Amino acid sequence: MARVVVVGAGVVGLTCAVRLLEAGHRVDLLARDLPLETTSAVAAAIWYPYRALPQDRVTAWSGASYAEFVGLAGETGTGVRMVTGTEVFAERKADPWWRSAVPSLDRETALPSGYADGWTFTTPIVEMPVYLRWLTGRVEALGGTITRMNLQSLPTGADLVVNCAGLGARHFAGDKSVVPVRGQVLVVDQVGIDRWTIDDAGPTYVIPRSKDVVVGGTADEGDWSRTPSPETAREILQRASRLVPELEGARVLRHKVGLRPVRPAVRVEQVGQVIHCYGHGGAGVTMSWGTADEVVLLAGR
Repeated sequence: MARVVVVGAGVVGLTCAVRLLEAGHRVDLLARDLPLETTSAVAAAIWYPYRALPQDRVTAWSGASYAEFVGLAGETGTGVRMVTGTEVFAERKADPWWRSAVPSLDRETALPSGYADGWTFTTPIVEMPVYLRWLTGRVEALGGTITRMNLQSLPTGADLVVNCAGLGARHFAGDKSVVPVRGQVLVVDQVGIDRWTIDDAGPTYVIPRSKDVVVGGTADEGDWSRTPSPETAREILQRASRLVPELEGARVLRHKVGLRPVRPAVRVEQVGQVIHCYGHGGAGVTMSWGTADEVVLLAGR
């Protein structure tokens, strides 16, 4: 088996490390930011293919991840739950292009005022601080290592390097097609919300977790700022409260910003001794297990 260095400790890098270790490889993970410092830690982390292409490959990767999360939802300590919710639209919509990735999806007839269509389905919601700790523990239990290191370039000396650097791929792979899409969210008190709700316009989303609710959001392409905007936060909460009135008056616990690594197409391919796995956009969690499985296949060639 190979000695593999994984670069990047977000959900994509950690998941690749787990799968490679399970396949018998020796794995060392290097990253400037440790798991709880990454964009992944900010994510509302609902399984939902968002800002990622091409549709056929994203659907396949997302379907594989959905199946994995169903299993993890039955395990204590993963932070994964299966939750039912609804996405709503101002006008009629065809079924989503990723329809085949979920077991069931039904048209919703009980729509909020002002909406003409919607669909309801059950999907994984992943509490990222819990889940990232679980993934980290899994890497370590399998014999892998995680080291903070501010790399200037992809490392040498290993049999394989797996580049899961997200936006860092602009530097490590010289890939200027990777751009940030800024997402600002609020975390508010759990006020008894047990269903998720999404309105793609905005986007506006309300994602319930066990002890709080993640409320978003924004999709500002090309914006590198990680500083939350108070004005944007107020506008997000107003939109979300119109969508889910129970949020009105909820106490705001935290403000967070993450930069989604968007690319014209998710890159999972091998070039020499480097396997690139980046550009997951707003669907890093959603595709994580599927793309990790493909990385393992490439590593075994």
